[in-house]
Parts: sequence; structure tokens; C-alpha cells
Amino acid sequence: MKQLFLIIGAPGSGKTTDASIIAQDDVNITHYSTGDLLREEVASGSELGKLIDSFISKGNLVPLDVVVNTIITALKNAPTNTILIDGYPRSLEQMLEFDKVLKTQNEIVLKGVIEVQVSEEVARERVLGRARGSDDNEEVFNNRMKVYLEPLKEIINFYSKENLHFSINGERSIEAIVADMKKLIQNLLNSSLYSIFPRLQNTHFFLIPQMYALLISLNYDVYIYYHNLYPIQRYIFF
Repeated sequence: MKQLFLIIGAPGSGKTTDASIIAQDDVNITHYSTGDLLREEVASGSELGKLIDSFISKGNLVPLDVVVNTIITALKNAPTNTILIDGYPRSLEQMLEFDKVLKTQNEIVLKGVIEVQVSEEVARERVLGRARGSDDNEEVFNNRMKVYLEPLKEIINFYSKENLHFSINGERSIEAIVADMKKLIQNLLNSSLYSIFPRLQNTHFFLIPQMYALLISLNYDVYIYYHNLYPIQRYIFF
């Protein structure tokens, strides 16, 4: 079962950097961005890639269903069971279509939508302060911020009702933000384990991330011995 985390945040929030560092630090986590996924699919020469290129090469937007199909395909083929995608969803339409597709399959589960929160002032200072190119000017920033903020309240409300929305203060050092995000992700992964092994919450059993990744990757019977003298318990992974 692939376990997915969506990382959202304003331009300049550092969401891509945070997700990249977490994936670099943990071999059991893969990080993607939507743009990278589309480019990689085109480069692969697949039929889906050819379809994407037919839109991009003409300067047209890639249809929503094609984008979602690309993401789902990448998730299913990811080399790890835990996956981070930053910058998605960017609109209500993207969110609803993605949610609809996720609910029609059983290979991927959305574990959390993590919002890296920064004020518009901080975001503006970060983006305009780096001034690396034509995309980093005030007019472009204002438009990007508007595109991000317009659907944000409804996106947050939607995922909050599903108990999937979490927020992290992004106005701190990268080290502090990454540490908090790592902890949140691990806690959410562990909550999945406890739903399968409920008695673990009341034991002294210590589960390292690598062991958890191994357990959730198995497709056959698993035996666990509790340290506090519970008998061997038999669990079946589906």
C-alpha cells in the first residue's frame, strides 16, 4: 500500500525544499512535484507521455484527467511506499478529481495534507528577495499568490472534514520546519500501524521506521512477538 502526503503552501513557503530534504534523508520516502512528473512521463516516451507532449508542445494546458492519471501512475510505480508530492492540489477542480480517483482504487491511501504556513509578507520577501529571473517579480508573485489563496479555504475545509489537514509554521529555520514535518509524517505512519496492531499502543514495543517500512511492504502473514509477554500474535496484511 502506497501512503501519500500532499505538501501545500504559498510561493516562497519552502514546501519543495522541505519535502526534498526529507526524501534525501530517508531512503524509504520518495518526493515528487507535479511538474517533474509530467516532464518525466514525456521523457519516458510512453503513450501517456506522448499525449501530455501533444498539449505542452502546442502551449496548451494539460487536461485535468491526464494530470491526475500521470500522478496516480507515478505513485503506483514509486520505489517506496511513502511518497510526498508538493504543490498539489492547486485548485478545487484538481482536489475533487484527485479525491474521486483515489476513492476508486485501493493501492494508494492519502495520509495527510500538510500546509506549510507563511504570511503573505514573508512569502513576498522570500520570493522577491531571491530575484532569480523573470518569474520573480512583484506582478508575477501577486498573481501566483492570488491563484494559491483563492481556493485555499475550501481546500482546507475539505481535507479538515476528512481529518487529513495539518499545518506547520513555515516562518522558522529550515531545520526546525523539516524536523517538525518529519515527526508529523512518522506519527501519521505510526497511526496506520496502530490501526492494524491496536495493542501496540499499550506495549513497550519500539518500532523503528525501517522496520515499519518492511512490515507494510509484506503481502503475506506477519508474526509479532510483544516484549511485555503477550503471546505471539498473527496478523494478515492485505
